[in-house]
Amino acid sequence: MSVLICGSMAYDTIMVFHSQFKKHILPEQIHILNVSFLVPEMRRDFGGCAGNIAWSLKLLGGEPQIMATVGDDFGPYLARLEEQGIGTRHIRQVPESFTAQAFITTDLDDNQITAFHPGAMSFSHRNSVRDAEGIKIGIVSPDGRDGMFHHARGFAAAGLPFIFDPGQGLPMFSGDELLECLDLATWCTLNDYEARLVCEKTGLSLEALAERLQGLVVTLGAQGSRIYTEGRVIEVAGVTADDIVDPTGCGDAHRGGLLYGLSNGWDLEKSTRLASTMGALKIASRGGQNYNPSRDEIAARYAKAYGSAPW
Repeated sequence: MSVLICGSMAYDTIMVFHSQFKKHILPEQIHILNVSFLVPEMRRDFGGCAGNIAWSLKLLGGEPQIMATVGDDFGPYLARLEEQGIGTRHIRQVPESFTAQAFITTDLDDNQITAFHPGAMSFSHRNSVRDAEGIKIGIVSPDGRDGMFHHARGFAAAGLPFIFDPGQGLPMFSGDELLECLDLATWCTLNDYEARLVCEKTGLSLEALAERLQGLVVTLGAQGSRIYTEGRVIEVAGVTADDIVDPTGCGDAHRGGLLYGLSNGWDLEKSTRLASTMGALKIASRGGQNYNPSRDEIAARYAKAYGSAPW
């Protein structure tokens, strides 16, 4: 049985400016801003929430199936997914469009200027969960707004359990719309900032939101996670990373671990521990899919943090 991962597929182009933006942007002239930055360093990464989550899940031995919309330029990414054995039959190509792309310029103070082109992602509602077969569990991660609604309703109509993971898509939803998605979902996962934003938009506490779900997981970075479930709050300790290199995709790596545990019948606490392990392993590498630990290495890191192996 597969895990259906609904979300964005994207190329990330990261450029490094060898100075500080503040030295080249005059505050009193911001109304006529016209700047150009020489960026000697550049790399292009495979990204997008669905791609990153699928990568994490596959490392664990899961069977991810990606549901996404992509552009005419998706060929290299598709070849990579097929090489890794990640399911692609629910990836739809939208003619005469680009795959979603982020262009990120970072200065020496780690400030970032980002331009994001959604491209084919805007057509994600053309896919349907009803077309997927052999699915055990799924996730609705950041994607086109209409697509996120469509997929959440599709999972609920099919009676399939799923995680609602609004992430950076949160600003697209009103409080009432978020509550509708939470009522359809089985679980929800948010980082601490997103959790505060959802509370503000809905006017409800995290405890009240969790009553609509089997469980709500709030990630706290290096401090671990907090689980709200069945009227209880469970603290899950974080996993110490070998190095702090790049947080890009850490949340997605976390979701991959969470999906692996839940799809194998683990409880939410154990699943969240594995999720934290995957996040710690990812942060030591640049990009969302440039880490490649073996299952033995994952198990050893989990055991070091929590005292016993996960399998």
